[in-house]
Amino acid sequence: MTAPGVRGAAVGRRIAAGLVGAGWRTRTLGAWRVPAAGPVILAGNHAHNVDGPVVMACSPRPVRFLVKREAFAGPAGVFLHAIGQIDVDRGHPDRAAVTAALGVLEAGEVLGIFPEGTRSVGDFAAIRSGLAYFALRSAASVVPVAVLGSGDRPGRLIPALPPLRGRIDVVFGEPFTVEAGGGRRTRAALDEATARIQARLTGHLKDARRRTGR
Repeated sequence: MTAPGVRGAAVGRRIAAGLVGAGWRTRTLGAWRVPAAGPVILAGNHAHNVDGPVVMACSPRPVRFLVKREAFAGPAGVFLHAIGQIDVDRGHPDRAAVTAALGVLEAGEVLGIFPEGTRSVGDFAAIRSGLAYFALRSAASVVPVAVLGSGDRPGRLIPALPPLRGRIDVVFGEPFTVEAGGGRRTRAALDEATARIQARLTGHLKDARRRTGR
């Protein structure tokens, strides 16, 4: 993408680190697994709205996330665009968002995706095919990311936020690439790739929970 997007994502990473550091105690495991250069897709589970800023803060490289368009209302939209984030219409095919996301990867940057498509219990039980599409089109490395603790409810002083000064663990997994069966990008190949990705993500989440005791 353009240079302003690159610079904006770097600024966003610093802002996220400051805000997240002031609110919670984060523990980052496996950040060294994120390739130091080249296109990367960070694929994270999604249990709370703070998950995006938390991953941005803990990633060793600036991240540009696909973010629901509803979050771009008013001044927030100006800010999110300024720090390189990409708005996406989740209700309809969004060619502009797809083009922008592929541009991030073509430029050798890091794209952040929550493949569940929306907040859930954060267990990768149902993921959409968008992640597989981007991985197949770009040949980018996919790095699983487990965010643990952001969905905790006991001890919340502010209902909309995780418990302040609570611990949030961010665990980066082994990178992998995705290939279409037979080299063809058919719907069947996309579905097969999505199933393989889901198995890798759920396996990483299980391992992250074992390692952190969450």
